[in-house]
Amino acid sequence: MKKTNKGPLSKPKRLAYPAEEKKIEWLPLLLDSYFAADKAIHDGLSRELKKGKTLACVCGCSNCCITHTTIPVYPLEVAGLYWYVIEKISGKRRFHIQKQLQNHTGSQRCPFLVQDRCGVHPMRPMACRFFNVFNKPCGNSEDPFYTRRYDVYTPDEDGKKKALMKMLPFHEIYQKDLREQAMKNNVLNQMVQNLYEIDWTKIAQRMDTHNANNQ
Repeated sequence: MKKTNKGPLSKPKRLAYPAEEKKIEWLPLLLDSYFAADKAIHDGLSRELKKGKTLACVCGCSNCCITHTTIPVYPLEVAGLYWYVIEKISGKRRFHIQKQLQNHTGSQRCPFLVQDRCGVHPMRPMACRFFNVFNKPCGNSEDPFYTRRYDVYTPDEDGKKKALMKMLPFHEIYQKDLREQAMKNNVLNQMVQNLYEIDWTKIAQRMDTHNANNQ
């Protein structure tokens, strides 16, 4: 059985790609959004751990990457995955991910999962970041959201809202009042796609182009 995490959580740090952030206008938006989400998650999980709970999610556990049939992703997150996979991944991990993306048919296994580890962990979607399980590691094929909802972390809605609001300039929504209205109207949620239903073969093709251009 996998161990649980009983110690204090490390404080999150903002991902930084200085050179790329100067060139890619939307990249700082995504990194700021993920940093806000990570801070909200850190604070929320820390409160639960102080109550005596233990965090069951540890490195090497990939149950939710296999059992979940839907992983919602926002347009900015899709752009981030494209960029990260094409530009930043190398070596054997790149080979394995490209092969899986080429063969992706919408199965229940995440195409970015490599040897039971997230192959895009820094750029993993917000849905993956917020999903955390307490106390007991998941059993084989178990989705704890349905088997023991009480052990699944419930995100702080204000923290989640702040993280999502940072994505809105990607959709040319800049002013604070307009961003508030967009959140009230669930504009981003209307754009959500299921990660499993996206045609990821296009990334695999662009990886080939990138490889050819850099030989």
